[in-house]
Amino acid sequence: MARTFRRHRHTPPIADLNVTNLIDVAFTLLIVFMIVTPLIQQEQTIPVDLPVQSITPQQKQDPRQRFETITVQPDGSVLFGSRKVTIAQLNLELDRLAAEPTPPVFRLRFDARASAQHFIAVMDELQKRNLTRISFDTQTGR
Repeated sequence: MARTFRRHRHTPPIADLNVTNLIDVAFTLLIVFMIVTPLIQQEQTIPVDLPVQSITPQQKQDPRQRFETITVQPDGSVLFGSRKVTIAQLNLELDRLAAEPTPPVFRLRFDARASAQHFIAVMDELQKRNLTRISFDTQTGR
């Protein structure tokens, strides 16, 4: 009877967790968020000192509504979206939007230091075209 003196190799089970795929997913999500976040917050880059309003409950917005932003800066310059326009150019944009079957809701962002005349000028142009779906951006008071 022959005897073998070889030992049975006993490999230990792999107890380490392979996180390579998890790291790849995390870096991909990080890149996506880095690219998308500035696009979402684009109009927040326009520095405007909004008027202060007392704290009130917010109404739910319809996600199907389209919004256009008009910003009046302290010096009276007007921005349509993020593009600087004159009142004449704003009139052309408002004419185009008023001709649509469902005009957008206009988000008005007035700097607190802008004069009331600038506010009235923009409101007058909206009223001439019967664009009455308007929301005002404000800061909440403390």
